[in-house]
Amino acid sequence: MKKILGVTFALVFAVLAGLRANAADFKGAYFGINVGGNHGNSDASTTTVFSPTGYFATTSVPAIATTGKQSLSSNGFSAGGAAGFNFQHKHTVLGLEFDIGRLSISQTKSASATYPCCAPTAFTVSHFVSTGYLLTVRPRLGFTAGPVMVYGTGGLAASNVEFNEVFTDTFATAHESATKESTQKGWTAGGGAEIKATKHLSVKGEILHADLGDLSMTSTNLTAFTPRISFPTNVFTHKANLTANVYRFGFNFYF
Repeated sequence: MKKILGVTFALVFAVLAGLRANAADFKGAYFGINVGGNHGNSDASTTTVFSPTGYFATTSVPAIATTGKQSLSSNGFSAGGAAGFNFQHKHTVLGLEFDIGRLSISQTKSASATYPCCAPTAFTVSHFVSTGYLLTVRPRLGFTAGPVMVYGTGGLAASNVEFNEVFTDTFATAHESATKESTQKGWTAGGGAEIKATKHLSVKGEILHADLGDLSMTSTNLTAFTPRISFPTNVFTHKANLTANVYRFGFNFYF
């Protein structure tokens, strides 16, 4: 996907640069639309503690921590809209842009291991991380050469993040789970290029990296055996982060 977008950007920019050699005015208000792709990454972990009144043997706790450390990744589709305003002095452009759009990330991973104390019985830890949108507010600093503006940008990012975890085993059908939905705030940075096609229309290609920070939670709902017995002293701690790289191209319409 990265190679396809890169070739597309280059071809579009080359054609428009040849058509409009004198359109270099980027000042004023604008709104835009964009489409592209994204790649998301998340480092998730699940750990628990030993308790004399708990369910786990002492050797099970580090085994769960090792298996519960997982890296998740996925690719998806992005699309959205933007609005902004630019100030321009000769070849320097300073602006502020707000954008919001779909960020399609859905990542699932499971891992299993044998209990050191009790082979061949085993346990499984599963993580799920997802988000549906990305909102950013970013200053842009650009430099123009003819109809082309190359710019860097960075600022605030926010998104809704959903995290789910499930622990199960085959020793005594143990089960534990955790769920959290959060509006995560973080930062974003990147850059791109924009070319004026007409006085009121430009085309752009852009790459952004977003870091949406960490979320964490605890759970005490472990149960096992039949009939079910609760083991609240085996406290589980869950952590996850989310980063995304967004590759997109679009059009800006200047007033």
